[in-house]
Amino acid sequence: MQIYANVVKVAWLSPSDRALGIGSKAMRRPINVAAMLSAVALGLSAPTVPARAEPTEVTARGPADEVIYFVLPDRFANADPRNDRGGLRGERLRTGFDPTDAGYYHGGDLAGLTARLDYIQGLGATAVWLSPVYRNKTVQGPPGQESAGYHGYWITDFTDIDPHVGTRAQFRAFVDAAHARKMRVYMDIITNHTADVIQYRGCPAQACPYRSRADYPYQRRGGPNGPAINPGFAGDAAARQTAENFARLTDPSFAYDIFAPPAERSVKRPAWLNDPIYYHNRGYSTFRGESSQLGDFAGLDDLFTEHPRVVQGFIELYGSWIDEYGIDGFRIDTAKHVNPEFWQAFAPAMMERARARGIPHFHIFGEVYDPDPGHLARFTHVDRFPSVLDFAFQSAAFDSIARSGPTERLATLFESDALYEGGPASARALPTFLSNHDMGRFAHFVLRENPGVSDEELLNRTQLGYALMMFARGAPVIYYGDEQGFTGDGGDRDAREDMFESRVATYNDNRLVGTTATTAQSNFDTTHPLYRAIARMAATRAEIPALRRGAQVTRAAADTPGLFAFSRLLDGVEVLVAINTSRARLHAQVEIDTRSANWRSLHGTCATAALAPASYEVDLAPLDYLVCISDRRA
Repeated sequence: MQIYANVVKVAWLSPSDRALGIGSKAMRRPINVAAMLSAVALGLSAPTVPARAEPTEVTARGPADEVIYFVLPDRFANADPRNDRGGLRGERLRTGFDPTDAGYYHGGDLAGLTARLDYIQGLGATAVWLSPVYRNKTVQGPPGQESAGYHGYWITDFTDIDPHVGTRAQFRAFVDAAHARKMRVYMDIITNHTADVIQYRGCPAQACPYRSRADYPYQRRGGPNGPAINPGFAGDAAARQTAENFARLTDPSFAYDIFAPPAERSVKRPAWLNDPIYYHNRGYSTFRGESSQLGDFAGLDDLFTEHPRVVQGFIELYGSWIDEYGIDGFRIDTAKHVNPEFWQAFAPAMMERARARGIPHFHIFGEVYDPDPGHLARFTHVDRFPSVLDFAFQSAAFDSIARSGPTERLATLFESDALYEGGPASARALPTFLSNHDMGRFAHFVLRENPGVSDEELLNRTQLGYALMMFARGAPVIYYGDEQGFTGDGGDRDAREDMFESRVATYNDNRLVGTTATTAQSNFDTTHPLYRAIARMAATRAEIPALRRGAQVTRAAADTPGLFAFSRLLDGVEVLVAINTSRARLHAQVEIDTRSANWRSLHGTCATAALAPASYEVDLAPLDYLVCISDRRA
């Protein structure tokens, strides 16, 4: 077995790794990994391509100013049917294409996305976040349970565009077209895993239990009493993540006897990703304890992100996308499943790379799938993430609006803004959302929590959720299709409907919001009540800086459904937002700044004057909202 492991390792080494001496005695010299990564970052920051020129007003926009449209290209618009099968021939297990099955490619592409930028910008979006567009493993999964990589998260080639969605030239055309409109482009990136290529011997498919470092140490094969391997390797603790230490890790069979099918041994790009030594190889994550960072995410090959070569490799890899295309930011998938030391090196290197490219506004936000703001905030302190997706906001909006819970749930959420690195000012840049491709759509939650809900209430509750997201602190993220009333049947593939004419039966039988249409027809209706409502909200937000950058102060909340009110304050302007989450009309006085005397309406019927200093009267219909402004500068 020792001979087999070494042979496989040498066979999978890339020419660049051999030139660097990876896996050889040359790598045993003492190297300070911090100094190495610093040098890498500095080397990558050299302006090898022209800096991107951009109008001053766009450059000056901060993350809190954005309205983000999140889209899965395969499900959005199909402009080029010739790429539906990704250049492959045969049935769906070979091509990945089956527009009747929710788990396969449907034909949407980058050309279609580019052609629909008018539609996206008309909604008020200033940035587009795409699910990963890199080349994916076409189909994977055990027999009878296969599905395709239409979503983009099963990457084999991190250096190229998946032919199902287009070409590098079409990606460049998309980015250029967005930039011409002063819109930003956020790429979805992954460092936690690749597609499922590495297999475990003696382990049933899709059922390989996680094997811990204590039970299966790196220095033994098959457990503490097994034969010695990797002599001198001192483990993966933070202080030992040096090139010198990891040069002693040469045998990846500490927990399992691993292999790659012959046809897939060289399938990954860059080529160093084909070497199994750069993976944890400990079996499937239970998403608890150490397995959350070291285990395979649903069987996907979990990268050894403690390894200096992996850190360096991803800095080189994703830095090249910044250099070549001048993109504006990264959304980072499965961020909580990667060790903090990786992010502490990676994020600053990407920001430096972007600055060298002339992109001072580059934004990074990580996916930390957790509704606890304390846990989210930890990643801004320890892992040093510039920002994280605000799962806590989604949870609070669901509880208070979809589920009709107490509105003090929202007050508690915003009180926690102090926990983030940088405090409430940083919280104003958190990407907030109601729906996403994993958990499902907000309208679905409204339907689920309110059996028998009327069409009117379904529309009103969905609009109310969007009003909270668009006017409260944070950078709102619109999940594609929400603006057309899509509801879905749950999470994952059940919330990934086609915007073009769908042939998926479980999509086409859904009850949509605000329309009699179905997903069996094209859904780019700019007169849809939700499209129009969100567009109006985005226009108001764009017009009033306080709604983007203003400090937020809670004015009213209760232990029942009903009133939640807050002010956004900036440079002598106060904007009061009041929402009614109940089915009853409400009348109340809310506190305001004593200097805010004269008011006008931005939405709804607002009183023109305060009742008395610090007191303002609001009258709200059921499931409705007000947006009122007082400008002391006038």
